[in-house]
Amino acid sequence: MTFGSRSGTCIWGAVVALAAFSAAPACGQTPVAFPTVSLGVEDATEPSKVALTLQILAFMTVLSLAPAILILTTSFTRIAVVLSFLRTALGAQQLPPNQVLMGLALFLTFFVMAPTWSEINARSLQPYLAGEVPPQAAFDRAAGTMKEFMLRNTRSEDIGLFVELRGADVPDGPEELGLEVIVPSFVISELRTAFQMGFVLYIPFLVIDMVVASVLMSMGMLMLPPVLISLPFKILLFVLVDGWHLVVRSLAGSFA
Repeated sequence: MTFGSRSGTCIWGAVVALAAFSAAPACGQTPVAFPTVSLGVEDATEPSKVALTLQILAFMTVLSLAPAILILTTSFTRIAVVLSFLRTALGAQQLPPNQVLMGLALFLTFFVMAPTWSEINARSLQPYLAGEVPPQAAFDRAAGTMKEFMLRNTRSEDIGLFVELRGADVPDGPEELGLEVIVPSFVISELRTAFQMGFVLYIPFLVIDMVVASVLMSMGMLMLPPVLISLPFKILLFVLVDGWHLVVRSLAGSFA
């Protein structure tokens, strides 16, 4: 018998022995049991199960609306719009990248909203977790704190607009208004303020563009895009005046 046939016979015998060992477990050994996962829908016959189901549904709804709640009830809108205006005024296309601007806007929002969220945690969340107040009372306290922040940064004209569009009786004070009136009023006030700040940011960069365009026309360089020449000067001006420091300081200080 050759060496190749011997090696083939040995390999085949090892395979057969391994198959027999796996098919018949040794004495004293138990087969390994793997867990299974099953999903199903059952009838909720107890009130506690119905309440738990509704709580899970409400929690999932809040999670799906969390981005909109963050954008429309915090300082994120004004900060994001002003930073976008700044990038457009610089004319640097995608610099800084959109991820950097949105990340900066998000953390500036955390900084501005920290006192408000701390008050919500102390007056609403912690008492609710401790069982001292019911869920509705905790929500009312949190909504009241958010109303105070939004009303401080909302124009009375915008509030009057939505009160008029709603067609309801005029309340004694803005504190008695619901979130369905305060939130859209706050959003359009934030957009108005953001566009005003964006216009102020545009002015020095617009002046540089006009000066560079006039110089190029007087030199007869009509085919040379003025943006190629003005962009380095705008970046230099922005760096010399410490522009990021001034913009962030103005944004953080613009909230009452």
